[in-house]
Amino acid sequence: ISVTMNSTLCTLQKEQTRLKMRLQELQQLKRELRNSPKDKIPFPVPEVPLVFRGHTKQGRQVPKSLISNMRICCPLPGGSALVTFDDPKVAKQVLQQKEHKIDMEECWLRVEVQPLELPMVTNIQVSSQRNEQRVLVSGFPAELGLSEEELLDKLEIFFGKTRNGGGDVETRELLQGSVVLGFAKKEVAQNLCQIGQFKVPLGRQQVPLRVFPYVSGEIQKAEIRSQPVSHSVLVLNIPDVLDGPEMHDVLEIHFQKPTRGGGEVEALTVVPPGQQGLAVFASESG
Repeated sequence: ISVTMNSTLCTLQKEQTRLKMRLQELQQLKRELRNSPKDKIPFPVPEVPLVFRGHTKQGRQVPKSLISNMRICCPLPGGSALVTFDDPKVAKQVLQQKEHKIDMEECWLRVEVQPLELPMVTNIQVSSQRNEQRVLVSGFPAELGLSEEELLDKLEIFFGKTRNGGGDVETRELLQGSVVLGFAKKEVAQNLCQIGQFKVPLGRQQVPLRVFPYVSGEIQKAEIRSQPVSHSVLVLNIPDVLDGPEMHDVLEIHFQKPTRGGGEVEALTVVPPGQQGLAVFASESG
């Protein structure tokens, strides 16, 4: 009996020592998380429509086109040309004269110039909704040395453990610079968001990651209005008297002359009569 009691006592002492060490680790982690900066993300996120009307809170006008990598296609009729200038002031000067007479030595060519307008989104109404079973994990360093599958596996293992505040992971998705994890129980997602910050072993390093509520958005309404393109003008009523390259040179020379109100031409495209063209406009970031 004495031997059994000594063995039990030894086992309890070892367990007590292990629990003390674990408690010290958790207290140290708590101090680190308290001292580290933490982004303030509202929880839960209110499910209300958000409306953008092209102005900031201070009322300062901002660019109407805010969608990155956006492309707008503009059809060009036959017998037309699209002229783009380096300076938008030149385009404005050219538009002051609706009809232009182009000197072709043996004759005069009469063409019509008008502004080019493109459809722009000026008012977007987005309905935001928090998914109670999903979280957004962010804070990954630029170079982890892990493949996409390895990263998702390690996150699923870490956040699938109850001792880390996690639970059963049902879905996982890699986004640009972040990962979305879906859990079987919404209580797990809520708990992780309330904790907010974790140190996750990824590769050979402990990486501090942040967990936020996952919010999805759906466009409910979009208002589109025509907006003039400041650098470009549209030339119409171009007759079929020269082939494409020759007409290109004639128009470029004319619209570069300062005496005609022109200036440096950045690009010029001619669509011969009987044909159709398509001008593709992309955002500068695209």
